[in-house]
Amino acid sequence: MSLWTSVEIEKATGGSASAAFTATGVTFDSREVEPGDLFIALSGETTDGHRFVAGAFAAGAAGAIVSQPVEGPHVLVADTMAALNSLATAARARTSAKIVGVTGSVGKTGTKEALHAALDRTAPAEAHRSVKSYNNHTGVPLSLARMPADARFGVFEMGMNHAGELAALTRLVRPHAAIVTAIAPAHRAYFADDAAIADAKGEIFEGLEAGGTAIIPYDSPHRDRLRSAAEPFVGRILTFGLGEGADVRAREVMPGAKGTLISAILPDAELTFTLEPPGAHWVSNALAVLAAVEAVGGDLAAAGLALAELPGLAGRGERIRIPVAGGEALLIDESYNANPASMAATLASLGAEPGRHIAVLGPMRELGSESEAFHAALAEPIARAEVAYALFVGEETAELAGALCATTRVDHVPDVASATILIKDRIAPGDAILVKGSNAVGLSRLVAALKG
Repeated sequence: MSLWTSVEIEKATGGSASAAFTATGVTFDSREVEPGDLFIALSGETTDGHRFVAGAFAAGAAGAIVSQPVEGPHVLVADTMAALNSLATAARARTSAKIVGVTGSVGKTGTKEALHAALDRTAPAEAHRSVKSYNNHTGVPLSLARMPADARFGVFEMGMNHAGELAALTRLVRPHAAIVTAIAPAHRAYFADDAAIADAKGEIFEGLEAGGTAIIPYDSPHRDRLRSAAEPFVGRILTFGLGEGADVRAREVMPGAKGTLISAILPDAELTFTLEPPGAHWVSNALAVLAAVEAVGGDLAAAGLALAELPGLAGRGERIRIPVAGGEALLIDESYNANPASMAATLASLGAEPGRHIAVLGPMRELGSESEAFHAALAEPIARAEVAYALFVGEETAELAGALCATTRVDHVPDVASATILIKDRIAPGDAILVKGSNAVGLSRLVAALKG
């Protein structure tokens, strides 16, 4: 189906088309080009997308947005990044879809995926979402530009690591409902304290459509701060959590072998459902999803069915049975990112698994001057999870490894390559292995080796 015509792109961007074409997709990464795509040649600090235009056409691109003439159908503009934003603005203007924005220090991507699954059950093939973690100043407009004009729902993840960034993104997305999943010391190097992080996350409410809904974590110590940030911009505030005063709360939470059975209370409904992913943090995410579904008029019963069938996300909790000598082990892949809150949450989930517990932990990045203290504090959740063997990777985890060696079997290595060699000799049948660290560390390579 047509996503953009050259005439529509001209109108949106103010550019000039060299020839008529129709695009069925949009990308700015030439490695991702599929037949029919519109390729946007962005210019960055290290490379220029115009170098890859020929390759994009060879891969089947229908047209390109460029700032210099090229061979092949294209729309010529003064600035390709500005053109991407203009295309995103046009995509948002032409849709009647109900839009939800998702942010938070932890749980953004998982909540975005779960909410999309819930809304896709309400309107099959008519719910759109941002893919991967496309949540920054290029990923958000790209995700908007990819939204079909006839979509009924849109779910967009929005991230930041500096104040002011979310304000710009949310005014582009213009959500009808906006979720803050949780506040935690992620990107702490750029903020004075967690309260400043809460203020930056609260910027998501500034772009809400008139009468929109703010969805806020009730159990957060920053709940009132987020509420104050939302009040000037919203028609309604919904809180979610386990506390008695939450608007969307879990009355009962019963973990089991095949998921967590949850009885949830909403302002005008009750829902009992099974949640596939384990862990208390996923209970919180699921409640935020139900609040958003209710806010945009989705089907709560369909949402419950979707939450019971959520697939694991690579790098964010995917659970894989891997073969080992004499049997198999459970691999929990949390290799995409890490901060103190998500480390504690996933270690708690590991502690609930049967069998021997193994933790492969890399450093948590962007924590600033408090990095050493935050890493040292992991000793307590590691002990509570009854980790029998811990393999630490990277310089930042060396002191933690030293502190634990008296009570836990510990190894410390400088890099992922060394960890990959070592871990293969440490796993036995029935083990549960958690792999977690900041994405830049590269623990996904260790996961790939174990899966392979």
